[in-house]
Amino acid sequence: MLTLSNRVQIPEQELEFITMRASGPGGQHVNKTDSAVQLRFDYKNSPSLPAIYKIGLGRMRDNRVLDSGWIMIRSENHRSQLLNKDQAKAALVALLEEAGKPIRVRRPTKPSKAAKRKRLDNKTHRGRIKSGRGKVKL
Repeated sequence: MLTLSNRVQIPEQELEFITMRASGPGGQHVNKTDSAVQLRFDYKNSPSLPAIYKIGLGRMRDNRVLDSGWIMIRSENHRSQLLNKDQAKAALVALLEEAGKPIRVRRPTKPSKAAKRKRLDNKTHRGRIKSGRGKVKL
C-alpha cells in the first residue's frame, strides 16, 4: 500500500512491476539476474487516485508520465531487485506528491514610481550619449 496522505492510498494491486536486466558494468552477475525494475501505474483508470492528482499528472511535462495515462518509472541503481522496487515506489510517491500540489496563481504587480523614474532617467542618459556620436560640425 502506497500512502500519499491520510486519505489517499494506492493498493499494491494497481501497480505493475516488470523485471529486466540492468545495463552498465557488473561482471557476470549482471548478465544472469533481473535486478532492474520498471514500475507501471495506470493513473487515468485508477479508482483510488483522486481527480486532483489525475489533472496534475496530465499537466506535468515529465517523460515518465505518458499521454496514454500510464506512469513508467525505471529503477536500476541497486544490485538488489527489492531495493530497486522500493526506489521505484518512492519515485512514484514523489511524482504524485508533486502532481497534487496546487497551482500558484501569478498576481501581476505594477512597477514602483522609483523604478519608473530610474528607467526614464536611464533612457535619457543613453539618448544623450548617442546624440553625441553624430558628425562633428566645422
